[in-house]
Amino acid sequence: KNERELAKQLASDASQMLQSAGATNISLPPEELPPGGFGIHEMGTARMGRDPSMSFLNGHNQSHEVANLFLTDGACMPSTAAQNPSLTFMALTARAANYAVQQMKAGAI
Repeated sequence: KNERELAKQLASDASQMLQSAGATNISLPPEELPPGGFGIHEMGTARMGRDPSMSFLNGHNQSHEVANLFLTDGACMPSTAAQNPSLTFMALTARAANYAVQQMKAGAI
């Protein structure tokens, strides 16, 4: 309940700020919020790192334990700032895919 009230207040405050700045045709989000996880990027369930005892993925988003398992979403990042991390996810995916192809050609996976 508290989160819903905070979201309503946030929308109201943002609308007032935009109006004060001269904006018109301001569109507010619907009263009923989408379900949890709908508008966020979950992060940090499979940390990336060099040490298998401290991380699940290596620097190519490949599992330390399962050679043909790659995770290229936000799981490798323990946290994020306020910026949208989607471009980072795409870069990590491109790097992981390139590495996976190299490993497949070498017969490692």
